[in-house]
Amino acid sequence: MPLEADIDDLYKGPLGEFTAARNALAKTLGGDAAKRVKSLAKPTVVPWAVNQLYWHARPAYTKLMAAGEALREAQIAALGGKAAKVSKAAEAHRTALAAAVRETVRLAAESDAHPNADEIGRTLESLSLAAERQSPPGRLTEALAPAGFEALAGMKLAAPPATPKASARAEREKEAAVEARRRELQREIAAAQRDLERAQDAETSARERLERATEERRRAETALAALNEQLQ
Repeated sequence: MPLEADIDDLYKGPLGEFTAARNALAKTLGGDAAKRVKSLAKPTVVPWAVNQLYWHARPAYTKLMAAGEALREAQIAALGGKAAKVSKAAEAHRTALAAAVRETVRLAAESDAHPNADEIGRTLESLSLAAERQSPPGRLTEALAPAGFEALAGMKLAAPPATPKASARAEREKEAAVEARRRELQREIAAAQRDLERAQDAETSARERLERATEERRRAETALAALNEQLQ
């Protein structure tokens, strides 16, 4: 629909132009459509940067969403007592998340914006592990925080098959096994979260070093240009 495409364009564009573009679009409309456009919230810098990943680097965004869905499914399967490679799924998700953060930071820098990389990581992690996808995508207005292990709360554990001859002891053993697996999964998720935080810290440090190196290069170029002028 044309209006939906026009709204998408608002979230694709530079953050500093959002309000003016939104108001200009509203003036071309009437009735409920105009009211709807006027009510659209301007994103803060982190969600705006994440929107740019969706609109301008879709492969990285899609890969992260797929990795997040796979990790969530593995976690739920493990909670239900089924065999699931949670560690492998978590590693794939960490790799996709790190790549998505780097791409988001790069896209933001192209528009002279420098959102916090850690906040970008938390928002992307939350989006990728959410039970329901953002709809419509690419229109995020606020930064998000991962829900953590409690996001899986309310998931029912797989009930053991009903067998008339099953003893109370066997039932207790099955329940104990499921509970043990739950605790193991909690430890794996905690470890994955620590790994993510370390990766985010390393990425932030790398970005800061790059910024310092860029500034040093600029100073050196300025000094060289001044010397060349003197030589002439």
